[in-house]
Amino acid sequence: MLNTERKDDQAEKEIIRGGQRELAERVLDAGLCSGCGACVNICPYQAIYRDRTVVLHHCDLAQGRCYACCPGAPTDREGLLTGLYDAAELTPELGAVKGFYIARAADEGVRRGAQHGGTVTALVALALREGLIDAAVLADAGDGLLPRPATVREPEEALRLGKSRFVVSPAVAEFNRAAQGDAGRIGIVATPCQALALAKMRVQPVTAAYGGIEKLGLVVGLFCGWALSWRGLASLLGKKTDLAAITGMDIPPSRYHSLEVYTQGGIVSVSLDEVISCVRESCLSCPDMTAEFSDISVGSARLPEGWEAARSWNQVIVRTSRGAELLELARRKEIIEFREVPAGNLEKLKAAALNKKKAAERAAAAQNDSILKERTG
Repeated sequence: MLNTERKDDQAEKEIIRGGQRELAERVLDAGLCSGCGACVNICPYQAIYRDRTVVLHHCDLAQGRCYACCPGAPTDREGLLTGLYDAAELTPELGAVKGFYIARAADEGVRRGAQHGGTVTALVALALREGLIDAAVLADAGDGLLPRPATVREPEEALRLGKSRFVVSPAVAEFNRAAQGDAGRIGIVATPCQALALAKMRVQPVTAAYGGIEKLGLVVGLFCGWALSWRGLASLLGKKTDLAAITGMDIPPSRYHSLEVYTQGGIVSVSLDEVISCVRESCLSCPDMTAEFSDISVGSARLPEGWEAARSWNQVIVRTSRGAELLELARRKEIIEFREVPAGNLEKLKAAALNKKKAAERAAAAQNDSILKERTG
């Protein structure tokens, strides 16, 4: 049973109550929209246009699902974590940690077609093959670097969509759409903000009448430092290469300070000094680096052998019994292979995640100061 009690009634009202007006004022106009799509396909008044959330018609509801589910709206993260996860497994840096592993897809072909070690792709395909989920919401390539969400039902389709996009796809909007269909259990590969939106949908009383979130069968979270604005990234890379020739992207460890862009003609290295200008504003105040509101979270590995070895492995955090059972099934069926976790890896990940939280606090404080100055003249 979920523990959704709040210590402070006023805080609860602040977090839960709000409608489209509050969504516009506190999220859209404040630059806090992550483009996750949580407010889309549960309400006819919002839509995604390219990588922006737009208001189609005005709504005067004082309490709406659009605001209740939004990850950019005020959120009692601590209350959500203690309500959804085993309190004994919660850490201040990473959320719930039931297990920590270095792993990758055992099939080299899967790894070649996926990002890093291919763990996410292999797990989603396995969940579909074994009937643990009936469908999975993933990000497809789309056109001109603008990804689009897709609901797939066959493992082979999941294997085709294994690359990271670096621009947010409105995956929660697609989940909302798919949940209205005939799929019984739906899995989703989610960024931290998308996973947070789904967690809010699970516990907010304003969404109780919405028949769909109960179909959420698996959340595979992605480690994420930030996502990029489609317009900014397309403009930047369009000056350096043919966008149609881009086949993938990656970000090496921080000492490389670059974005690697893979094209049909070779690798184009772009300095992060240029890329930073393309980061979505909402990402700066996001405290979650490891997708804490998921069943199992996956990111690129860090190994003592260096980047060339590490880029074919993943760090994996298991958070729930559902995630543990899926990973154990993958182990038994030899879908995933493991290596020993290097000494200090978990501590380094905790330190990086804590730095993200501190940076988000500073960004949020600066934004609040800016809003206050605007209001006071």
